[in-house]
Amino acid sequence: MNAYQRVTALTDNFEDSELDLPILGLFGEVGGLLSALKKKQRDQSYEQSYDEAIAEELGDVLWYFTRIASRAKLDLSVIAQRAFRDMSDWDEVMADEAGIFGDIHHVRREPITSEEFSGRVVQLAGRVGDLMNDLHAGAFSSNRDKLAGHLVEIFRAIIEAADAAEVELEDAARQNLYKIFSRWPHQKKYPALFDENDDPAERLPRQLEVEIFERERGGNVLVFQRCNGLNIGDPLTDNKEDPDDYRFHDVFHYAYAAILGWSPVMRALFKLKRKSDPVKDENQDGARANLVEEGISTWIFNRAQKQDFFAGVEPGKLSYDMLKTVHQFASGYEAERCPLWLWEEAILEGFRCFRYLKEHRQGRLILDLEKRSIDIEAL
Repeated sequence: MNAYQRVTALTDNFEDSELDLPILGLFGEVGGLLSALKKKQRDQSYEQSYDEAIAEELGDVLWYFTRIASRAKLDLSVIAQRAFRDMSDWDEVMADEAGIFGDIHHVRREPITSEEFSGRVVQLAGRVGDLMNDLHAGAFSSNRDKLAGHLVEIFRAIIEAADAAEVELEDAARQNLYKIFSRWPHQKKYPALFDENDDPAERLPRQLEVEIFERERGGNVLVFQRCNGLNIGDPLTDNKEDPDDYRFHDVFHYAYAAILGWSPVMRALFKLKRKSDPVKDENQDGARANLVEEGISTWIFNRAQKQDFFAGVEPGKLSYDMLKTVHQFASGYEAERCPLWLWEEAILEGFRCFRYLKEHRQGRLILDLEKRSIDIEAL
């Protein structure tokens, strides 16, 4: 538990040591846990994803709770010991007691009902609500023991909720750290390109320049692409009654290729399917993979339209839920192995180039897969 607490310190991006933001975050995550529980109870068809969502929310609750404990200068293991003792024994700390998450789970004799689990989550929410009330009343400025008392009660409620959900807190902690480092790594390191060991003739080009421009034809405005003086692909329109410039959307596929090293659409466009490997040819570069990539691009585009095409969004600020959904879209394909921060980079860079094309109606894309970069300049 204390090792987990030390690692969470590396992922704490709050700028100060105050309690307000972590406590608000804890309250929000408990709300997310209640929401996941409500959805599971509401939907008649059972879905494993709800159990996964509950485990993820418990991991987020644990992270915020741990950061509050650190600000209170309390070890997680000490709080765990106190959670199972009387008040009179609080000052006694034993090194060999409650050191790992597995030490603090109860042995469950019978399966717990959904109503009992709901009650335990509501109890957890109530404990966190009490903490917030005392925070706003200024109760902790001169009385840290009162804060410690709240943390013990909340941790006991977290343990009971995890037991009821049949979630091991150690698993929730590990998954939580994996998620955080995938989204906000302590140090970014680009993974190897997926086709690094494939036939050189079937690899995505490491450097590439593509001209994208509009032309009028037959009363319609079409987008063309040219590479090395040759037109590639089909001329594109928005395919929509209300124009939205989706005709420039191939820029997203180029961004996925440049940043992720993945784009079945671009492989098809440049005839770079990995025919020498029948498994990759069928499963990674086939029609279904193309549809998945197109689906990702369209879904993100629809979200981006409502957010000024991500203008002004800084790295690390793109919606985590959106990135998680994109990652789920890519499940079963090579891009599933891309961390969330890399997806964010590909998306933001793709939309930066898209906004340029939207404004100037033409441009030259410059891809460098070795540097994991994509840029755009005037034609």
